Amino acid sequence: MHSLPAEWSSLYPFQTKFKLLSNGFGMNYIDEGDGHPVIMVHGNPTWSFYYRNVVNTLKDTHRCIVPDHIGCGLSEKPRKGYSYTLDQRIKDLGELVDSLELESFDLIVHDWGGTIGIGMALQRLKKLRRLVILNTAAFVDSRIPKRIALCRAPFLGKFIVQGLNGFAGPAAKMSTSKKPLSKEVKAGMLYPYRTWADRAAVYQFVKDIPMHISHSSFKRLVEVEDGLLKLREKDVCLLWGGKDFCFNDHFLERWKRFLPEATAIRYPDGGHYILEDEQEATCGAIKEFVSYTGHNLLDD
Repeated sequence: MHSLPAEWSSLYPFQTKFKLLSNGFGMNYIDEGDGHPVIMVHGNPTWSFYYRNVVNTLKDTHRCIVPDHIGCGLSEKPRKGYSYTLDQRIKDLGELVDSLELESFDLIVHDWGGTIGIGMALQRLKKLRRLVILNTAAFVDSRIPKRIALCRAPFLGKFIVQGLNGFAGPAAKMSTSKKPLSKEVKAGMLYPYRTWADRAAVYQFVKDIPMHISHSSFKRLVEVEDGLLKLREKDVCLLWGGKDFCFNDHFLERWKRFLPEATAIRYPDGGHYILEDEQEATCGAIKEFVSYTGHNLLDD
């Protein structure tokens, strides 16, 4: 178990586990509780810490599985030999899920974890029972905030993200709308990304956003998008922060076109870190959704 700083470790009181992947690098993950499995996939620049309140809400009734992507959170941070691509991320997550030999699972995704988690689930569609989508995309789109576009610039982007902490640092401030993160929560969010080397994955995630057909991950993203209509066979819930600076309502409307039967709850004052801004409401909605034995409960 990792030794975490006392000032915020009480917010993350979980026994972590470690899976050595076939790529040679170790993936850290939470595996808490018993019952129907719920897999939670984080984005950039968060880690499994982002889902701590969901885990605490569900662990008495569900098995909560929350991995840290390679280079993120408490997982191994490769200095070389790792590709940091969307395809590799999907393979990593799939390898962990397969090793757990789950008969079925529910899935929660956020930010860049949307494409990774859904990409994994589409390859295991018969095992996917329900899906919760939090401010994310899993399809090609031309919209990108100028701040993020700047972080993708050659040379300058790497200096901003890895040298000045100009992505994870500002995200801890910009990603909530209702109230700032507490000192302890902010420290927990930023803990894995304290040095230049620790922030390599943060930069590589930004760099791997496929905005053009020539990008190496563009084809893989299109493959995920092409599979989205298959999710119409599943129970899907969209929980959306209306004041997200990145995944704004344009993306919510696109999701509604892909998945018109999905339950959609929009929190008008919630930011990108919707689980922080609307903790009680979102955790309650998630628990209701993954616990229900019928259909469309959240529409009642």
